[in-house]
Amino acid sequence: MRNKRTLFMVEVAIFAALATLLDFIPIFKMPQGGSVSLAMVPVFLIAFRWGLKGGLLTGLLYGIFQIIVGQAYILTPVQAVIEYGLAFTLLGLAGIFAHTVKQALINHNTKKFFTYVTLGILLGSTLRFMGHFIAGVVFFAEYTDAENVWIYSLVYNASYMVPAAIISALGLGYLFHKQPRILLNDQEQASYRAAARPKEQLN
Repeated sequence: MRNKRTLFMVEVAIFAALATLLDFIPIFKMPQGGSVSLAMVPVFLIAFRWGLKGGLLTGLLYGIFQIIVGQAYILTPVQAVIEYGLAFTLLGLAGIFAHTVKQALINHNTKKFFTYVTLGILLGSTLRFMGHFIAGVVFFAEYTDAENVWIYSLVYNASYMVPAAIISALGLGYLFHKQPRILLNDQEQASYRAAARPKEQLN
């Protein structure tokens, strides 16, 4: 039990740091600001691997690391809590579907597996987007010349969140499907292999 807890904490810390590092390596930058990267992938990976607790903690650490390394844009303490505490933490709610995703993978139910990976990432990404969107409307209104701050915040945040969510869903779905051991523990991997034997015998 102690070894499992240690492994949990180590993986959470490593993948939160990896998310922070990936934020420095954008796939592409948006014209109006913001960039698309693979930074959410490590958070979602831990959320599906360890469940809700792992996902929330990794997301929270990722947000904190953003502040520590100077990636955060902070105007007020409340805005900092919403954007870099709450919004990043909410990515971890993808972990709600961790058990369903694992069982679908173990049972080789590909359609269900990809559906719930996508739903988990959609949930986490949408909630993170809402945090940034609300912060943009409430706190950035006086700092921009945009006539409609609602539209400004919507377009700005959606411009990088939507592509990042799509990339995360496609990338993680493919990765888990091809390399189940990344998602499954030893016992779950044994169940995965056992479920595959009847199909192999039929062939």
